[in-house]
Amino acid sequence: MTQETDPQEQPTTSGLQLTLEAPLPLDGGGTLDNVAVAYQTYGSLNADKSNVVLICHALTGDQHVANDHPITGRPGWWETLVGPGKSIDTDRYFVICQNVLGGCLGTTGPLSINPATGKSWGITFPVVTVGDMVRTQALALDQLGIETLLAVIGGSMGGMQVLEWAARYPTRICAAIPVATSARHSAQNIAFHEIGRQAIMADPDWRQGAYEDAGVKPTKGLSVARMTAHVTYLSEQALHRKFGRNLQDRTRPTFGFDADFQVESYLRHQGITFVDRFDANSYLYITRAMDYFDLAADHEGRLARAFKNSPVRFCLVSFTSDWLFPTPESRAIVRALNSVAAKVSFVEITSDKGHDAFLLDEPEFFQTVKGFLDAAAEARGVN
Repeated sequence: MTQETDPQEQPTTSGLQLTLEAPLPLDGGGTLDNVAVAYQTYGSLNADKSNVVLICHALTGDQHVANDHPITGRPGWWETLVGPGKSIDTDRYFVICQNVLGGCLGTTGPLSINPATGKSWGITFPVVTVGDMVRTQALALDQLGIETLLAVIGGSMGGMQVLEWAARYPTRICAAIPVATSARHSAQNIAFHEIGRQAIMADPDWRQGAYEDAGVKPTKGLSVARMTAHVTYLSEQALHRKFGRNLQDRTRPTFGFDADFQVESYLRHQGITFVDRFDANSYLYITRAMDYFDLAADHEGRLARAFKNSPVRFCLVSFTSDWLFPTPESRAIVRALNSVAAKVSFVEITSDKGHDAFLLDEPEFFQTVKGFLDAAAEARGVN
């Protein structure tokens, strides 16, 4: 059961939506007015509002955690983890997930109309940060009357948001679960993002970011960006296990540039289906937000300062075959937390599924989340 609609909320095809009552200050300077925030909820809010779990989605995710996607019709991206009787049990917890600022599924972003021009913002939309995303989430929760959270959880870019929550609003959250993430984006990851952005901007239909007004879309560039990124989400072991050097629907090579190999066909499919649900300019903005994320730089160059005197309970999770956000990145966060005597646990899960392991069937991950979350709930007295 989901929360009943409040008068300030409006049901949309993307779920629920509210508009921030106050201007949103941005890390890059200035403010953004009338910010719309799209979100989805699962479960029921208890009487003292102590059972709220905020889920932060990754780069190409959205608010549809545990329900069919309104565009693709596919199951929610974390239905393995969220639902009745699952690790994040919606019979016990009230779960909320917001589409991030700069997104393209109901929250204000480049696709939104700029009130000053009456046209889509496009590339004139202000550059946003992970901090801006989290500030937006906090203000939206304020309007929903939710002051504190039992836990915040997310993987990849979602994990960055979790760390930002813990650093920026330590008294508002009881527990933090950053998964397969880092306290700053590496040079390698920035490089992969730049390749994706350049693919989009090299597409003639990008039109300097004004493609929406021109009635076209840079689908070829966005498709290539998605293909490049998707390779980083998998491990070599996973690619070999799934595809090897197997040919696609043929017994011999064509000696041309068709998709001879299964892995080629798979990547092309990933690119083609992605453009139906994601906006190219949003991809530019959200990847840039990840690139700028550096929690230590925001705290005088020392990561430990971000968590000094923090009352938050932390549980960090990494996966052995994740080369996009490898285990040493999580260990660096753990060391910073230990140096300020924070409450922290850490689990490295053996998996050959690469970075995407946190989205897939990993029983040890499910058990870790359930055990930690249940312990946090008991400590807080959540029934």
